[in-house]
Amino acid sequence: MMSWIICFIMYIVGNLIFISKHKHLLIVLLSLEFIVLSIFFFMLIFLSYIDYELYMLMEFLVFSVWEGALGLSILVSMIQTHGNDYFQSFNVL
Repeated sequence: MMSWIICFIMYIVGNLIFISKHKHLLIVLLSLEFIVLSIFFFMLIFLSYIDYELYMLMEFLVFSVWEGALGLSILVSMIQTHGNDYFQSFNVL
């Protein structure tokens, strides 16, 4: 029961960091990875509790690594074009 609460608190903290206004893209990407980690722990606990195969966790890890690589590539291209990772210098228009 305690592990469910820890996963929920991790998820809430990750969302609060993501929602709050930060200047850097790297902090936003790290908060997204923290949310993915909390969802992974939740799925691990849930699938172990119901004695289900853990193959779904491997697929989840593949997609979370893919998401992290895409985020880092966006960060690198933003630093190459703008010189920093501030949201203020990144003009969408």
